This record gives sequence, C-alpha cells and structure tokens, in this order.
Amino acid sequence: MKRYGQIIGVRPEDFERYKKYHSAVWPEVLDMIKQCNMQNYSIFHKDNMLYAYFEYTGNDFAADMAKMAAHPETQEWWSIMEPMQAPVGTRKKGEWWADMDEVFHLD
Repeated sequence: MKRYGQIIGVRPEDFERYKKYHSAVWPEVLDMIKQCNMQNYSIFHKDNMLYAYFEYTGNDFAADMAKMAAHPETQEWWSIMEPMQAPVGTRKKGEWWADMDEVFHLD
C-alpha cells in the first residue's frame, strides 16, 4: 500500500458548489475509484486549497489511473470539477492535482 497526498486550488467563488457536489458523489465515480485500487480517500479544504489523501493498494498506478481517465462518468465528473479548480503553478508536467512528498507517517 502506498499513501498519496495531492494539492490543488479551488476557486473561492466555486467552493460551496464544489462542496455540494462532493456531498453526493455519483455512485459510478465512487465505484471506479474503488475499482482503481484507491481506498481511504479524503479531501480537505483550507484557504482556497484542497488537499487529497488516499491509499493505493494496486500494482500498477499508471494503468489504474488510465482506466479511471477512460471511464465516461468519471470524465463527465471531471468536466464539472475542473473549472472550479486552480492547479498550483509548481505542479509537474502532466499533473492536475500536484503530488506531495510524504515527510512523516505514524501508524
């Protein structure tokens, strides 16, 4: 199992709408997240920034993310979410949510 932390901005004028969508995530999207070996997934908010945490239990992260990206309902969900988000300027090429480095963990 590998832990992931990611960060992205959220447009202040869209945060309440973003939060409302996430109070009732579409079942097809939730199912795809699980099919792609992601668990214990949370998104936190502070000062117009979103922090995501999840645990990946699969063997091929790139393949699972490609599977998710090809899923029609997930594509539709992302098309609604993306205009509300503001990627950080320091993200790596090809990232939307910027990956964060884990610097401490305690079980």
